[in-house]
Amino acid sequence: MQRKAYVPGVAALLAALLAGCTGGSGGGATADDSNPGQPGVATEAAEPGKYRTLPEPCAVVGHKALDTLLPGIEEIADEEQRARAYSGEPTLAYDTDRKVGCRWKVESAEATDHLFVDFERVVSYDGSVSDAGEAEELFAQQVEAADLPEPVVSESGSAASDSPSGSPSSSSGESGEPGESGEPAGGAGGTPSSSASAPSSSPSSSSTASPAEVQPRLLDDLGDEAFVDDALSSSGSTAKRRTVTVAFRTSNVMVTIEYAEQSATLGVVPDSEEMQDMARNLASQLADSLGG
Repeated sequence: MQRKAYVPGVAALLAALLAGCTGGSGGGATADDSNPGQPGVATEAAEPGKYRTLPEPCAVVGHKALDTLLPGIEEIADEEQRARAYSGEPTLAYDTDRKVGCRWKVESAEATDHLFVDFERVVSYDGSVSDAGEAEELFAQQVEAADLPEPVVSESGSAASDSPSGSPSSSSGESGEPGESGEPAGGAGGTPSSSASAPSSSPSSSSTASPAEVQPRLLDDLGDEAFVDDALSSSGSTAKRRTVTVAFRTSNVMVTIEYAEQSATLGVVPDSEEMQDMARNLASQLADSLGG
């Protein structure tokens, strides 16, 4: 009979234990389906850029290309001065792994020509955004700053732009004359296998292109994305100066070429088609040297 007196106490103990287990899985605790012995799945980091270095900017343009773009360079009689002209002048750079550039300026009896080449290697500091993705966003800002006009549509219904997607919706707001939209916006790696040489074909000195064919526009045959801008400016009674800008992006490298010419004779306007052809040829060579 005394043994039966202990039964209620045991039952009460079991009930308390069961209640404790039930309460532990209630609202006060959080369920975790993961195995505590296994780490959680980490977020996959964005891919690094294709290019980790940049080319030497003053060596990337070959002598033959400079002879074509800067015709007065061959007229320099002094060999030392001519060598300095070919060498160009590097732009100030605090981090040559991220941004480099080079400038050339040559005067001749007919005109003064300027050439500027700039390489920028973009690195993303956001682990969820790739270097190429960051470069794409920055290049979009460069296109927007260029303020390209709407592509002109021909009678056949096709746009004059080299890009099937057309140009940004913004318009320069200037006259329809190519190059009158204002100065272009300024703005990289793998070491090129060889210096860029002269363009494969020399453009005609007389323009045969229509205004629509030489207007600032997007390009679809250069790098991952590209555009060409064309600005004609003058100051007072001085001769007009034309500046052609070709910019393109290849993965996480952005390249900008600015080619400008000011005629030495009043009333003579540098030819838009000729300058665009030469700048685009050089851009194609630089893209090939990058492996893009």
